[in-house]
Amino acid sequence: MSFVRPHLFAGLCLALAPGIASSIVADIPRLEGEIKVDGVLSGGEWSDALRLELNIETDPAENEPAPVKTTAFLIEDGENLYVAFAADDPNPDVIRAYLRDRDSAWNDDHVGIILDTYNDERRAFEFYANPLGVQMDKTRDDTARGNSWNSDDSWDAIWESAGHINDEGYIVEMRIPLSQLRFPDIDGKKTWGYDLVRMYPRDRTHKLSNHSKDRNRSCYLCQVGKLEGLEGSRPSRDIEIVPTITASKNDTTEDPGLDPMQSGDAEVEAGLTARWGVTPDLTANITINPDFSQVESDVAQLDVNNQFALFYPEKRPFFLEGADYFTTPIEAVFTRTVASPDFGGKLTGKKGDNTFGAFAAQDAETNLLFPGLYSSDTETLEQSNTAFVGRYSRGFADTSSIGVLVTARDGDGYHNYVGGLDARWKLNDQHSVDFQHLRSDTAYPEATAIDFEQPLQTFSGDATYLAYKYDSRDWFGGVDYHDRDSGFRADSGFVGQVGLKRAIARLGRVIYDSGDSWWDEIRTSLRVDRAVDEEGELAEHKWTYRFGIGGPMQSWFQIALVDAREREEGVLYDMNRLRAYAEFQPTSGLQFAILAIVGDQIDYANDRLGKKRSIEPNISWNLSRNLLLRLRGVYSELETQEGEKFFDASLADTRLTWQCYLGSFLRLTIQYQDIERDPDLYLDEEYAREQEIGRQLLYSYKLNPQTVFFLGYSDNHINDDSLDDLTISDRSWFMKIGYAWTP
Repeated sequence: MSFVRPHLFAGLCLALAPGIASSIVADIPRLEGEIKVDGVLSGGEWSDALRLELNIETDPAENEPAPVKTTAFLIEDGENLYVAFAADDPNPDVIRAYLRDRDSAWNDDHVGIILDTYNDERRAFEFYANPLGVQMDKTRDDTARGNSWNSDDSWDAIWESAGHINDEGYIVEMRIPLSQLRFPDIDGKKTWGYDLVRMYPRDRTHKLSNHSKDRNRSCYLCQVGKLEGLEGSRPSRDIEIVPTITASKNDTTEDPGLDPMQSGDAEVEAGLTARWGVTPDLTANITINPDFSQVESDVAQLDVNNQFALFYPEKRPFFLEGADYFTTPIEAVFTRTVASPDFGGKLTGKKGDNTFGAFAAQDAETNLLFPGLYSSDTETLEQSNTAFVGRYSRGFADTSSIGVLVTARDGDGYHNYVGGLDARWKLNDQHSVDFQHLRSDTAYPEATAIDFEQPLQTFSGDATYLAYKYDSRDWFGGVDYHDRDSGFRADSGFVGQVGLKRAIARLGRVIYDSGDSWWDEIRTSLRVDRAVDEEGELAEHKWTYRFGIGGPMQSWFQIALVDAREREEGVLYDMNRLRAYAEFQPTSGLQFAILAIVGDQIDYANDRLGKKRSIEPNISWNLSRNLLLRLRGVYSELETQEGEKFFDASLADTRLTWQCYLGSFLRLTIQYQDIERDPDLYLDEEYAREQEIGRQLLYSYKLNPQTVFFLGYSDNHINDDSLDDLTISDRSWFMKIGYAWTP
């Protein structure tokens, strides 16, 4: 790449002095002309760009010279930031690059840039692309729960990328519109924190950067470099309008096997989502009559012998944008509680050290989670409610903060109000303290309260979280304290257990390879949990010892020994369990992971102790550059102490994806579940066998995250003691079109 000349003495210093790179400010030059983002460094497009070398390996090696050469180029035109990477490779034939949907190529070779646009070492935007140009983006929050690696890839921006593999390695080019970023509205040059990253996965996954990283510091953004430039650029106040059309047809039967399928009416609905940069520091989102269905099937979970409700992650774009603004240690905000809104609105913003967010929605359904000490239950009321969430946080002293959270849900004969304070105090690079206290006020409709044994009158409760964390290069640990009254409810969140006080203590050691070992990293830890109910009676006492080691073939092996005492229905059971987990990548296109559990397990349906054996394999196999097969399975069985089998259950989640080209795929999903029980061993009447199979065929086209086309078909078949075989219970066809218009 000799046609690109180094720009400025700062770039040379960054390349030659990695140990002090983060203290140097690099100037971004202004582009005179035009750059075509095509994955080819041709002509003189990048001749005036700032040139930087990613010459440091930060993991697994600790600030050692990078094993391969990577050159990055940065330039801006007042409206866009352009970034290019020339990633050399001694053997281009083994470059890992597959056509995938966006945010799905994290295991490939990839390069990227991290931008702390407020230069406050708190939050950042991240942009990555693999050698074929597959986009991945996310946000990073260095303040969340004291975790410097808290990233969220659900955030999606509209930007350009292109990649090309050549005889020397590969090239990636990016055009990042400044309109997709939030940054201070100031005159003159802007100063942003930044980091350049290359992931080089071979026998090990090597992380390369142009900045060294001190593992004795628990923050990431405090160790990046500084970019200066973008003079005259202003944060966008643009408007993005996304009209949508959704068409669906659902066929169902009330009694599978007896009643025929009832053909449902075809329904066509129009919706609208809009985003407006009200000010440079404030963004408004509204949605009217949205299609809030989950387009893609959730990952299947085995629902047998579970105490508490299953958790499914949020996937809907309206709620995903700015979700980090509402994150607190107690999970008091879980947006999937909003099931079917008629409309919704959201405001998020940042001004100096202040961050704030709020959203409201009118929901046609009311999802309820009834938490308890030893179990939880759920219910959906066919009545509307109004939901509101408000969050404010003020930062101080580096990454310390104090905040307020308020949630409210109101319906007919029903309300749930939650409010309280939270704080994070970062004492230094290794020590931090987190705190949150919430109080709730709740009333249920009388019929619901009776059915689910809830208080008939308005009731209240408190929840408190307090944690001290220590995180250094060689040691980690801390103590947590959780206190949740039996009357505490967070109906806008996901709190499944109440009525207990829990204390957790943990201490761990990390040993890194000095350079001549077959392994990369060893982690060992001891964790102690102790929980009591509101009367002070022991509910759980558990010791967990873990040992993990990482090595060749990107492998990680971990074994955990658990010694526990757990109370169920007044009886305290002594239990021992062994958990073993392994993952590795024997070839570039094949990844394998497996979890096995053996030991004691309470049979919650019959209030007795049993013996559990389970195994969970997970395979990701790239059959070609375009074709991906994912297999996830679960097999679990529970026996009495005498060897009689309560149940055996199996689950298979199979997904075959053909990526036609960037932004377009066809996916077949098949989920199968089979549970066999011995009814004679159960206290309550149970089916001897239950089967279910769900199928989905989905075509997806995404010009960008908002301009989309989905077309799909799904059905479900069930079988139990009342049926002779698997029988269809429902089927549906659906289509969704969305177009992002930016006037």
